[in-house]
Amino acid sequence: MATTETKAAGSSSCTGLSWARVCKECGQQHDCQDSHLYEYQDEVDDELMCHICLQPLLRPMDTPCGHTYCFHCLSNFLKEQDFCPVDRQRLQLHQCRPSSLLVRNLLDKLLVACPHHAECQTQMQRCELQPHLHNRCPVFRRLREEAEKRKRPSWNELKGRKGDVELSGDVKQTALPRVSDPGLINPAYEEYEEDNTPLRSSLVAEANVVELLREEPDEELGLRIVGGKDTPLGNIVIQEIVRDSIAARDGRLAPGDHILEVNDISLASVPHSRAIALLRQPSLLRLTVLQEKGFKTRDPRSDLHSANPGLSTAPQPTHSSPGTVLQVTLMKSHRTEPLGIKLIRKSDESGVFILDLLSGGLAAKDGKLRNNDKVLAINGQDLRHGTPESAAQIIQASEVRVNFVVMRATETPEEGGSREGTARTARRAPEPQYFRRRSTYMKDPPGGFSSQEKTVSMKKEPRLSLGITIAGGRDCRSRLPVYITSVQPVGCLHRDGTIKRGDVLLSINSVDLTQLTYNEAVSALKAQTAQSQVVLRVIQTLSEDSEEEADASRKDELDLSDDSREDALNWTPLWTRWLGLPSHMHWCRDIVLHKTNNESWGFSIVGGYEESHGQQQPFYIKTIVPGTPAHFDGRLKCGDEIVAVNGATTVGMNNSSLIPMLKLQKNKVTLTVVSWPGSLL
Repeated sequence: MATTETKAAGSSSCTGLSWARVCKECGQQHDCQDSHLYEYQDEVDDELMCHICLQPLLRPMDTPCGHTYCFHCLSNFLKEQDFCPVDRQRLQLHQCRPSSLLVRNLLDKLLVACPHHAECQTQMQRCELQPHLHNRCPVFRRLREEAEKRKRPSWNELKGRKGDVELSGDVKQTALPRVSDPGLINPAYEEYEEDNTPLRSSLVAEANVVELLREEPDEELGLRIVGGKDTPLGNIVIQEIVRDSIAARDGRLAPGDHILEVNDISLASVPHSRAIALLRQPSLLRLTVLQEKGFKTRDPRSDLHSANPGLSTAPQPTHSSPGTVLQVTLMKSHRTEPLGIKLIRKSDESGVFILDLLSGGLAAKDGKLRNNDKVLAINGQDLRHGTPESAAQIIQASEVRVNFVVMRATETPEEGGSREGTARTARRAPEPQYFRRRSTYMKDPPGGFSSQEKTVSMKKEPRLSLGITIAGGRDCRSRLPVYITSVQPVGCLHRDGTIKRGDVLLSINSVDLTQLTYNEAVSALKAQTAQSQVVLRVIQTLSEDSEEEADASRKDELDLSDDSREDALNWTPLWTRWLGLPSHMHWCRDIVLHKTNNESWGFSIVGGYEESHGQQQPFYIKTIVPGTPAHFDGRLKCGDEIVAVNGATTVGMNNSSLIPMLKLQKNKVTLTVVSWPGSLL
C-alpha cells in the first residue's frame, strides 16, 4: 500500500484562484501539460499507481508487456522515447490499450476531498469530483459567476497577457476575437436598430487543444467534416458529431468548430481529401480547434447587459423556429426527491427529449414542462447533443434547485386548441419546412468541381450479376441519389473497368434512377439486370484535387478483395464528391428562422459573384454562432448551400446584394438550402 500526496496548488483557500487558471476537471491550478491533481483521503494500492508520476492512475493504459501507466504520462514519455519505462521493451502508443473496466471502476471509487476545503469540506469518489465542482461547490460557483460578470478584455490586452489563458485538463484555451475572412459575409455579427444604426457586437472564439484516442485503429471518431482549401469554405469545419461516438463521449468538440491543426500539422492550406487522411491516422489525435463562444451586443442606451450571453454554458431563451426556448426551475424539497420525468433520445434527432411526466411527480405538479420538450441545458450544462444518462446524472447531482432550458415546438391552431391533448402527445407531425424536394434552382457547381457522364453497354448472360453494391436513395436521411459503394471483382462491370466506386447512378436501360428510394432502385436494377442487354448510365464528379482522390480510389480497389460485404455497404463518399453534381440532381428544403428585431440570424456565409474573377460561387454556410436563432433551430449546418432567400434565387448575386436582403428580414426569413453529408471519420 502507498500513501499518496498531491501538490496543494492553492487548494487551502480561494485566495489567488481565478476562473481562467483553475482546472475545470480537478479544481486545482496546474499547467496544461501536467496531470490532474487530487487530494486522496485513503491509502492507495500499489497496483493502482502509475510508475511514471507515482500517483494513482488517470485514464490507465496497458502495454503489451503488462505494465500500466496514466495515458497522459505514457503519451508524453513516448514522445521522447520508444520503450517501456519499466522493462525498456520496444513500445509505441498505438500498441497500448485502455485498462479493463474493473480497473477503471476501482480508480473511480477512490475517495478524494474537494480541493477548496477551506469553504467546502465535502469528500466523494474521484469520479464524482467534477460534477460536484460544477453543481455544488460554492467556491467553484463563485469563481464562475465572477468570471461571467467580468468584461472581456480587448485584443490589445489579450496580446499582452498571453500567459493568462484558461486551462481545462488536456484542453488549452485561449480567448480570441473573431476576425472575418476576406470576402466573408457576416449577417450574424452585425446588428441594426430600427433606424439602421449599427450596434457593435463582440464575437468571441477560443483556440482549444483536444486529444482523442482510438481504442482500435479503425474505430470511427464520430465526426462529419466539410471544407478544405479546395472548397469555398477554405477551413476544415466539423459539420456534425455522431451520437455515442468517441467525439460525442469526449464532449469537447461541437458542430461548427474549425480544425486548425492535426498533430501540429496545419490544415490552413490543405485540400479536403488530405485533411481527411490526416484525421484518419490510427494513433493519438491532437486537434487544435477554433470554437465560437457567441457574441454580446453593446446597447448604447443601457449597460445593464454587459455580460456576454454567448459565453454562458447554457443556451439563452430566444424566439426561434421551430419552437420557443423556455427556462423552467424546479425546487426539490430534499436532494433525493425525484422530479418524475422520463427522458428519451430520438432516432432522427440528436439531444434529450421529455417522454412523459409521471402523475403526482414534482414536474407534473409544477406544470411548466411538457411531453416532447427538447432539453437544451440543465443547471448550465449543455445537453443539445447530450444523452438521457448524462441528463439524469446532472439532475441527481443537484442539491435543491434544478434549472431547465427547453425548446418547445410551436403549436398550430389545431394543436393549441387542447393543451391537455398536446401534453399527452409525445410526437408531432413534422412541419412543412422539414420536407425535402427536388430542387428547381439551376446553377453551376463551385469552382474547381465538375462532373462527367459515363455509359456502359454490354451483352451478358441473364443470370450474371453486375457485381455492384449501392447505397443512398431519396428516402435516406440526406435524400441522396443512389450511388455505388463497391464494384465486386466477380461481376461483369469490374472487367469492363469503366464504373467506379462513388459513381452516381442515372439510369439502366432508360429507366430513370435519380429520384428513386433505395428499395425502388434495387428492384429496378434486379429487373433490368435479368435482360441480356444492359445499358448503364452513371455520373462521376471531378475536382481539381482528383489526382489525390484517384490514388485513394486505386488503393480502395486493391484492398477491395479483402473487404467484407458489410464494409462495402458502409462505405460513404467524401463531402467533396457531392459538390460537382449538376443542380438537377439536388434536393433542397426550406428552413424558416424567426428572431426579434435586435437579434442576429446567427450565421456567416462565403461565396457569391466575384467581379474581379468573373466567377459565380454558390453561397455556403461557414459558421453558426452559439446562442442565436440559427443555432437553436438546429437544422442549418456548416457546409449547407443557400440556393434561395424567401424564394428568390441567389444565383448571380454578389455580397452587396445578399447582405441587404438578409438585413431587411426583421423577424422571419426562409432559407432554401441544399445539404450534403460531411465526410465521416
